[in-house]
Amino acid sequence: MSSVTSATTSSTSSTTATSTTTSSDGTTTTDYASTDTSSIDWDGLIEELYQAKLATADTYETKITDNETKIAAYEDAADLLATLQDAASALRSATDSSGSDDDVFQERTAYLTAVGGVDTDSTLSVSAEAGAETGSYSITVQQLATAHKVASGSYSSSSSDLSLSGSFTLGVEGGTSVTVEITEEMSLSEIADAINDESNTSGVKATVLKVSDSSYQLILTSSETGKTITVGDTDGVLASLGIIDEDGAFADELQATQDAIFTVDGVSITRSTNDIDDVIDGVTFYLYSATGDGESITVEIGQNLSDIKTAVTTFVDAYNAYREWAISQQQVSTSGGASSDSVLFGDATIRSINQQIGSALTFSLDEASLSAIGLSFDENNYLEYDEDTLDDVLLEDPDLVQQLFAYTFESSSSDVGVLYRGTSAPSTFQLEIAVDDSGALSSVTVNGKSGLFTVSGNRIKGVEGTAYEGFTLVFTGNASQTVTINQASGIAEQIYNLVENAINSDDGTLTTIVTNLTEKNDEYQDQIDDITSRAETYRDNLTARYARLQASISTAQSVLAYLEALLTAKSSD
Repeated sequence: MSSVTSATTSSTSSTTATSTTTSSDGTTTTDYASTDTSSIDWDGLIEELYQAKLATADTYETKITDNETKIAAYEDAADLLATLQDAASALRSATDSSGSDDDVFQERTAYLTAVGGVDTDSTLSVSAEAGAETGSYSITVQQLATAHKVASGSYSSSSSDLSLSGSFTLGVEGGTSVTVEITEEMSLSEIADAINDESNTSGVKATVLKVSDSSYQLILTSSETGKTITVGDTDGVLASLGIIDEDGAFADELQATQDAIFTVDGVSITRSTNDIDDVIDGVTFYLYSATGDGESITVEIGQNLSDIKTAVTTFVDAYNAYREWAISQQQVSTSGGASSDSVLFGDATIRSINQQIGSALTFSLDEASLSAIGLSFDENNYLEYDEDTLDDVLLEDPDLVQQLFAYTFESSSSDVGVLYRGTSAPSTFQLEIAVDDSGALSSVTVNGKSGLFTVSGNRIKGVEGTAYEGFTLVFTGNASQTVTINQASGIAEQIYNLVENAINSDDGTLTTIVTNLTEKNDEYQDQIDDITSRAETYRDNLTARYARLQASISTAQSVLAYLEALLTAKSSD
């Protein structure tokens, strides 16, 4: 008698009664019945029962797949909206608020015009920081600032030992002098290295100049223009090098130090450097050469019109990219339903975002509108622009572009400015500002109503939960007064804020939807894991049960064969 340790037994030569049939509805079933139990496909029977248990997980798998497809679509929307928000950010800031570093309307550039035939590129360049005051200036350059340069005597080699020993001091006027030690084994190049090791402190650099194949000189140069080199030579090393003469004066002064002299609108200015950043706030002049008689350069500090144009066209491109995606979610199949690619067809959240963007793009204020600056919609609501019109507006009235796109804030008092702005306050409101006997800010009401702003020092802050939440105003006065505030949120400001509400990483509407779908998929996966675990336990139990059954059948067959053999033997007696 043999024992059975698995659910599978080898086939015998008996005829297997297992059959497969297909019903009229296309369903395939397997009949494992057999008159010869040894020929039953036990593994197939167990697998079919196991798969039947797993079938309920298929519904959850389908739900997960559907949700993953939606998540990918929402994330595509969020990515395109983030690009649109970045483009809007450059166009949204107000010039009289704290603004942002990428506010294109605050960017400045310098336009240089030659007067009298001067070559502007080789004479002067100018840079202007964001927010610098715009204006025009006439510049002339009388002389450049120069570094002090002195030379040693001539030596036939830069690498031979000079047999000099001792020390000397080196520095520049008004600076810190250093002591340089020299030994007999040092060459001209090594002396230069010793000097340069201390140049950050001394302000003096050294180079070895190869005059010819048999002539080398040590050149000392002040690191900064307008600084004169000073030396001390107690041990006579510098005199031996030929840098100073017997009277202690420089023996070969290649270039005397001098300050830069230039004029701004006729006012003479002297500086020790050719890079001057302290004459006009936010403006730096770089002097390269002197102007001639009757020559000058007109420098106009203005808005960077090229960057403004780029910001507008970048915004148009970002909107059109999102618009293309939005259209792809509205496609209808030939049968009349949503196209298979329109994963978010009819989605209420996407529809709301599209409507808000469309509404923002209809914004106009006084003469400012999309059409006024050359922008329009085509038949599919893509934005397009007339470059000539846009260029003309930027040249003639760039404020019109800013008025259309940016947040604008106007106060009837120069004592009140905006530092941070909210998104819900009315376009016009009145602040009644009260100060105490010392002139310090004490309270603020809005149209006679208290509790909408709090005060802290000179800051007026909107109360959370009110329409003024997010606002921080700055008060610089010292007298009680009533101030009228007018504000407007242009296209870029509106779109920036509505996109923020959609994709904010904490509570944006799209972020919340994706989070909920992801959590739901986690729940579905838990269900699948639970179903799979139960099915595997069921399969293990079946395997064990059928193994026992096979063992019993095998035993019964052995007994039957034994009895049949006995009966046969007995009947033959």
